[in-house]
Order: sequence, then structure tokens, then C-alpha cells
Amino acid sequence: MRSMSTSRQDRDQGSWTFLSNHAHVLVCLARDPDARLREVAERVGITERAVHRIITELEEGGVIRRSRSGRRNHYDIDLSATMRHPLEAECTVGSLLGPLLGSGPADPSKA
Repeated sequence: MRSMSTSRQDRDQGSWTFLSNHAHVLVCLARDPDARLREVAERVGITERAVHRIITELEEGGVIRRSRSGRRNHYDIDLSATMRHPLEAECTVGSLLGPLLGSGPADPSKA
């Protein structure tokens, strides 16, 4: 039989994350620059509409560049783009993605 604390821990474990959906979308696009919105939405756990909005915001903010590759979109991430919140404004997108992708801080000169 499960204790009350275990079931509460299981329930609470999925209720928040350390990263925003914007960061999750960036991680998905860094791993697969040709991913479809549907694939990103499934991986992040949000709707396709939300992914479209986030990609539009990231593009307008100069963090990603979208280009057509045949019938699909291709996304290039500007690793030298700075984070938007004042608490992390001295950090780059590359310094966030590098450790998350298992490559240490990413090199912004290769963006």
C-alpha cells in the first residue's frame, strides 16, 4: 500500500519544472532543427498553437531564424542571443543550451 506522502510526491512531481516552455521548445529545436510543430508539442506537452506562439516570439526576439527547407521549416538558433530576464541578462542562449544538450556551454561563434 502506498503512503500518502508517496502519492502526493508522485502527483506534485509533474506540476512544475525548472525551465519554461520557451526553453523546452528551444531544447527541442536544438536537438532537431527540422522538427514539426506537432512533434515539438508532443515532446514539451503543450498544444501546437502554443508552440507556434512560442516560436513566433523567439523569432521576433531574434533568438531563432526560420527558413523553408522544401515543405518543412528549419530553425537556426542564435547561440549568442542574450537571455531576456534581468537576472540572467549576462548569459547567452548557448550557455543555457550547452549543458542541457550534454555539450557544456555552447560556442556562440558557431551560431
